[in-house]
Amino acid sequence: MNKRSHSIAFWAGVAVFLVAVLSMTQIVRNEYPFFAGYVILQFIALAVAWTILGGYAGYVNFGTNAFFGVGVYTAVALFKATGAPLVVQIAAAAVVGMLLGFGVGLLTLRMRGIFFSIATIALAIIIETFVMNWRFVGGAAGIQLQRPPVMAPFDSYVKMLFFVQAILVVIAVGIARYIQNSRMGRGLQALRDDELAAECTGVPTLKLKLVACMISGALMSAVGAPAAMYLQYADPSSAFNLTYSVSALAMSLIGGTAHWIGPVLGAILLGSTQQFLAVTISSEVNVLVLGIMLVLFVVGAPKGIIGLLRPRYRLRAGGKQ
Repeated sequence: MNKRSHSIAFWAGVAVFLVAVLSMTQIVRNEYPFFAGYVILQFIALAVAWTILGGYAGYVNFGTNAFFGVGVYTAVALFKATGAPLVVQIAAAAVVGMLLGFGVGLLTLRMRGIFFSIATIALAIIIETFVMNWRFVGGAAGIQLQRPPVMAPFDSYVKMLFFVQAILVVIAVGIARYIQNSRMGRGLQALRDDELAAECTGVPTLKLKLVACMISGALMSAVGAPAAMYLQYADPSSAFNLTYSVSALAMSLIGGTAHWIGPVLGAILLGSTQQFLAVTISSEVNVLVLGIMLVLFVVGAPKGIIGLLRPRYRLRAGGKQ
């Protein structure tokens, strides 16, 4: 299958996905599938956004919760100050996340290895402390939000948020797929394999890392923007919870970071398992399951699910990709 056929198949799949999600919101009356599905879609978008810097460039980012929390509180502040609609909140969160990614990247992307990871953890702590002392958005106690009237053709706000999150997944996957197949993606892969060698061959490594950090940050913050309306509440300890960072990293590693489909598969597998366990046993076991699955995949399948599937695909295709 050539590149044009791949693109047609991809966008046809996207159209089918969005039509299926929209149809589901019009047909299914029980709201629980939308509550659970929203969380799974949220983690798909976060894992894909994380992979743009953490997977393609190999820079392990523990600051996912910082970007997510910034998205949550950008939306909260904008809604409280102006009553802005959801689409404006998401756009503003993406811009703030991109600017934050630029600032953080400029300060930290000259560091390598564990130093960059530690810097991203510190970022989340600094921003959370700032928000805890920001009275306008409720400070440490948090803030209750009243949802505005739902828009047509949806009959509940949760269903509308489910569809909005599906659109954010499509945007995140579309951007990650474009980067992977572009010169930027090949440059990021080169610096991940050997950054010094990439610099010697003329690859603008700092510029590529900076752009990847800005795009990744913008997507993470955009994904966080609808979360406050989803819960009708926001507080710093939930918005900046380290679980977002650990989950995005684990889902990407479990699915595989070499291809955009990897974090999608990892997020579906892990997110669905966690939602199932939350209903049947307890939400407290989620972190335990996440840790066990991460250890199993790191030891048994270091290239993730796509690393397990690729040899079989090549075999069926007669040795061709």
